[in-house]
Amino acid sequence: MKSVMKNLSKKRQKIDLKKIDPAVKNISVSSPRSETKGSFEKIEVDESLPVAKKRNFKKFFIPLMVLLILVVGATVSVVIPVQATISKARELEVSGRELADALKNQDLALAKEKLPQTREKLEATRNAWNGVFLLRVLPFVNQYHQDGLRGLNAAGYGLDALDITIATIEPYSDLLGLKGDANFVAGSADERIQLAVQTLDKVTPKIAEIGEKIELLKNELDGIDPNRYPESIQGKPLRSRIVDAKTLIDNTTGLFLDARPLLEVLPQLLGQPDEKRYLVLFQNDKELRPTGGFMTAYAIFKVQQGKFVVEKSDDIYELDDRISPKVPAPEEILTYHKGVYYFNIRDSNLSPDFHTSMQQFEELYPEEFDFDGIVAVDTHVLVEAIKILGDFTVKGRTFSAEIDERCDCPKVIYELEDYSTRPVAYVREDRKDVLGDLLLQIMKKALGVSPSQYWGQLFQMGVSEINQKHILAYMKDDQAQKGVESLNMAGRIADGVEILGYKDGGTWDYLHINDANMAGAKSNLFVEHAITQEYTVESDGSIIKTITIDYKNPAPPSDCNLESGGLCLNGILRNWLRVYVPKGSTLIEGKGSQSPKDESGNDFLVKEDLGKTVFEGFFTVRPLGSAQVVLKYKLPFKKEGNSLTTLVQKQPGTEGHEMTIVVNGKPREKFDLLTDKVITVKL
Repeated sequence: MKSVMKNLSKKRQKIDLKKIDPAVKNISVSSPRSETKGSFEKIEVDESLPVAKKRNFKKFFIPLMVLLILVVGATVSVVIPVQATISKARELEVSGRELADALKNQDLALAKEKLPQTREKLEATRNAWNGVFLLRVLPFVNQYHQDGLRGLNAAGYGLDALDITIATIEPYSDLLGLKGDANFVAGSADERIQLAVQTLDKVTPKIAEIGEKIELLKNELDGIDPNRYPESIQGKPLRSRIVDAKTLIDNTTGLFLDARPLLEVLPQLLGQPDEKRYLVLFQNDKELRPTGGFMTAYAIFKVQQGKFVVEKSDDIYELDDRISPKVPAPEEILTYHKGVYYFNIRDSNLSPDFHTSMQQFEELYPEEFDFDGIVAVDTHVLVEAIKILGDFTVKGRTFSAEIDERCDCPKVIYELEDYSTRPVAYVREDRKDVLGDLLLQIMKKALGVSPSQYWGQLFQMGVSEINQKHILAYMKDDQAQKGVESLNMAGRIADGVEILGYKDGGTWDYLHINDANMAGAKSNLFVEHAITQEYTVESDGSIIKTITIDYKNPAPPSDCNLESGGLCLNGILRNWLRVYVPKGSTLIEGKGSQSPKDESGNDFLVKEDLGKTVFEGFFTVRPLGSAQVVLKYKLPFKKEGNSLTTLVQKQPGTEGHEMTIVVNGKPREKFDLLTDKVITVKL
């Protein structure tokens, strides 16, 4: 206090408040006259002037402290745990990628090593995510926390399924061409196959366990709604990535769930415990027919505990020669074929539904049909197998997958056509059984070597060929038939059979375009297809659809003169067309159909078949020529919501027609139709 007084006395100044504020009139302050007295003059205050109120700092201090506590609390309970979760998630991502790479490289041993490491990282990430307390309890925000948990739980079930799968197939890794600790490495290939098939019954219960884990995985993912998320964040897509991830996982897990019925009957199909006999048909897709190609040759196999034995292979004409009495040709043959008056077994695949066609084949078969099933393959399978196994020499001819300039096609295709169809001046008894010999050599090479050399590639090739409908199967046993149908290997048209979620009678759109080459040489080797599906929505919600199909043959004609002995590959395509659409669809306009007799203009026929409405017509496509078909029709239902789901079924034997989707005049999507495909059209 003394120091304060001393400082004041030193200044000896008079403070005039009027100089500071003229409004202040009645206040005067005088400094003390003497330092020694330490006295002050009295300050007079005008009571009428306003007095500043004391500030209540509590009103500001308490909210400030609350805000500070919230910030600290949020940092401790959200920011730090989220950062920890991100760190753990990155470690999980690295470990998961290493596991995926091991599986991609078919290295079961490495995958087995990486699996527990990935599981450890997953648990650490889950614990860190559970530590984000506020996100768990706050309304609205907690649903995103739940989505995160669902994703992590799904990953856990996926690892469980993978763990069981690795333990289940590891003993068979050598047979599947995988890297692992196989138990069947001793003995010949036949012996290893037989031992594996004999133990497959022990695998079947594991399939159910894997299926249960995958179902749990799918249930977790189904709980995640992508619509809760914005389209993008900081310009980066978000919602579409979630949708794509769910779709990818659904497709992957769906493949196993679809294959499960087939896997469960696989031991029986491979002759365990009882022997099985199968008829194998070769369909020449270069002469396209409803189920994939002209049936040109066949082979008979028997399977005993996984060991394949070829009983016979021959030309399909050999079967036709044994049919007695001859059966009159049905209306379709008489109408669209050329110079054929009897129903031959080689023409029995008239229905686009493989099951229906094979039942017809069975009826025409000249002997007792004592087979357990029929398997059909086309030239695409042949070419892909030769790419893996290498060249073959049969009857002095070399069959390879290299492109032959004479047809701009694989050499194996040209050699088969040249040997079987070129006119010769002598009787050739074995015109088409060369194919049977080639198939036999392929089987022997595939089965007669170390499985690790080819089987991994062949297995993957087989799965791809099944998916693209180049391999079809028809089974006599109901459970076996359900098994091949579950994998979409049965070549079924969706008629009372659920395919990719489609069922008849709903508000799904449907399309299947089926072409049949009726005496048009091998012109499907050259003809290109482009398809446009256009949707127009009317004011009352009606949906008008226009299908435009463009056919183009850019290659010059072949020498089809029998006397000159030329190889007639590219001739006039005589095409019988059927377009399958939802039952009850109404044809408004059809263009491009011709009379099969004189190629004059003709109307499209409207029929019903396989639970669908069918638009049927005929036309020709010449070498260096083109043709166009336009079908405009009204769907049997009106618009519901903003989108329409469509199942498009590919014709077996085709290699991917270009397809474009147009809505109200605007192109929306373009793709090659390699498989049956579900598309969602935004209307």
